Amino acid sequence: MGQTGWVTTTPATAAATVPAAAGRRPRRWLRWSVRAVALALALATLWVGSVTFRIWWTARQDARPVSDAIVVLGASQYNGVPSPALQARLDHARTLYEQGVAPLILTTGFKQPGDVHTEASAGRTYLIEHGVPASAVLALPVGGDTLESLRAVRAEFASRHLNSAVIVTDPWHSFRSAVMARDLGLQVATSPTRSGPVVSSRGIELRYIIRETGAYVYYRLTGTSPDSGITTF
Repeated sequence: MGQTGWVTTTPATAAATVPAAAGRRPRRWLRWSVRAVALALALATLWVGSVTFRIWWTARQDARPVSDAIVVLGASQYNGVPSPALQARLDHARTLYEQGVAPLILTTGFKQPGDVHTEASAGRTYLIEHGVPASAVLALPVGGDTLESLRAVRAEFASRHLNSAVIVTDPWHSFRSAVMARDLGLQVATSPTRSGPVVSSRGIELRYIIRETGAYVYYRLTGTSPDSGITTF
């Protein structure tokens, strides 16, 4: 009798093929899991890299559109005297005011534990002492971080029916500040200071870019602001 071409599977051969097929499935699942994790890490790395680039790019922009107000974000003060970082911001805001960018300057920032003066009041006093009319400077002594300060600005804008602002802060802080402000519904441009200790060396610039990258990622993940936007110089 000739061969018919049919293959007879015995119990022994069936038992041998089942474990082999079962073993391939876990290996295949493991390969796809590794690829998925690698892809996620690559995308996360690209996103963080794009954040760093946008911080660097925004730091080099200087927009001065005619606006309702100039907002100076707070930095350290010492017994009512602005720190070098805050002084650089205030001097830049005064220049913008004198150029007619806006008729009003808002200084922001609360105080550290044990302080008598707030960053906002120290900033207002400094501007008045350097020729800005008192009627043109408003202190908003609210907010221990960037987001809280910008919320105070939003409330003040709403009460005064203001719409647009130019934010004055350090170059590396400009991107995150603008994103936060726009998330709050504010219409803003950024005009960072070009003087002060935060731009005194490449090493300091790199340190602040890295720190601001982490602060922005933290903000996007949590919706809150770390204190890293406030300089300690």
